Amino acid sequence: QVQLVESGGGMVQAGGSLRLSCAASGRSFVSYTMGWFRQAPGKEREFVAARGWSGNTHYADSVKGRFTISRDNAKNTVYLQMNSLKPEDTAVYYCVAKYALKDDYDYWGQGTQVTVSS
Repeated sequence: QVQLVESGGGMVQAGGSLRLSCAASGRSFVSYTMGWFRQAPGKEREFVAARGWSGNTHYADSVKGRFTISRDNAKNTVYLQMNSLKPEDTAVYYCVAKYALKDDYDYWGQGTQVTVSS
């Protein structure tokens, strides 16, 4: 059974930093893209960042230059380093994974809350 387990969420003041982690288990994630989505209260879920098996990365415009996604393939773990956090980054952050050639994400974590106070 595939599991994605996030950790590292919490509350931080604007301008601060947090690092999210996501440990994946239950299958091989070779050729899988792993990443992060988020959903703020009253808003639609949105893409944040993704990293392919080979290292290519993609970011939402709203987080470029502030967030960095990294991945430890040996540990099946993906990280999201979030710097210069803003109140509008407040959301539940979800770890995701998909086979590289697919459009939709197959696997989702349970989510971790990030709250940025002004």
